[in-house]
Amino acid sequence: MSDFSERVEAIDISGIRKVFEAAGEDAINLGLGQPDFPTPEHARQGAIEAIEAGKTDGYTSNKGTASLREAIAEKHARDNDLTVPPENVIATSGGSEALHIAIEAHVDEGEEVLFPDPGFVSYDALTKLAGGDPVPLPLREDLTLDPETVEEHITDDTAAFVVNSPANPTGAVSPPEDMREFARIAEEHDVLCISDEVYEHIVFEGEHRSPMEFDDSGNVVVVNACSKTYSMTGWRLGWVAGPEDRVERMLRVHQYAQACASAPAQYAAEAALTGPQDPVEEMVSAFQERRDVLLDGLEDMGLEVPKPKGAFYAMPKVPEGWVDEVLERDVVVVPGDAFGERGEGYARISYATSMENIEAALDAMREATAATR
Repeated sequence: MSDFSERVEAIDISGIRKVFEAAGEDAINLGLGQPDFPTPEHARQGAIEAIEAGKTDGYTSNKGTASLREAIAEKHARDNDLTVPPENVIATSGGSEALHIAIEAHVDEGEEVLFPDPGFVSYDALTKLAGGDPVPLPLREDLTLDPETVEEHITDDTAAFVVNSPANPTGAVSPPEDMREFARIAEEHDVLCISDEVYEHIVFEGEHRSPMEFDDSGNVVVVNACSKTYSMTGWRLGWVAGPEDRVERMLRVHQYAQACASAPAQYAAEAALTGPQDPVEEMVSAFQERRDVLLDGLEDMGLEVPKPKGAFYAMPKVPEGWVDEVLERDVVVVPGDAFGERGEGYARISYATSMENIEAALDAMREATAATR
């Protein structure tokens, strides 16, 4: 048998998936990050109508349908006060592919990519697959990424840094002044800022702002998706937006890796973006109510929890052995070190599940907390 690629040997199966796959069928799953709401009816109907009209039988443009890219451009104008020409958008197979092509198109062998630690598991792995060197960065006490920390770690070998707000796994929301600073750093140091904005609409306190709003240098690209906002994780539809020259390079990677995003998913995404936004507001309201119940329960146990202001995750500091004790009680949570070395001593808890499940899980967590103290 021939040898395996060193790049593949340098990565492993996601720690999130390892925990999820090891759980029993009857376990309460607070480990997987996907909304428990149905995809909005108008989005599903958009796909159905396109299928019935025969619009989904062949390839679309590499970048995606013109109508979807126009809808994404209108979304950026509506939600972010940004002018993003439709030709500067690539529809991708989820936010995951958007991250992949953004890193692959900009990182050479041995170049550095800076990202939050704890942070989303793909940042490290995708950097290694591109031949780059991952540089995990420590966070503030509130689990936000400090622009000063980013600037201090930039070297001549730095190709890019990743910003994620609202953040997975922490639920932290970066303030607008930080986003302005990230744009300044990208310009002054002539490095790429990759802004992962997949959770942008799930904000309870503060506000979501994109560093692209403050960018005059063309050194910011935005990664986004319908997955979390519209409960469309299974549809695998995301996008990347940026300056024309960067989009053209990312398209080179995309066209060979994927050709085009799923046609039915593109029509569903277009309907989701242009249709009623009430389902999003209802989902966010439910997440906030669940968050408050979960936080109260964790704090009553005496656990320290940086208050998540967005997304649908809490990341408490937990005693040694706590995650295993919780898992033994058929509740799935993810150990913090699955998201980086600095996540050790934390656990990520997703509250994208029913209130009934959260309350039952809290009972198990109380027992686990008592058993580890």
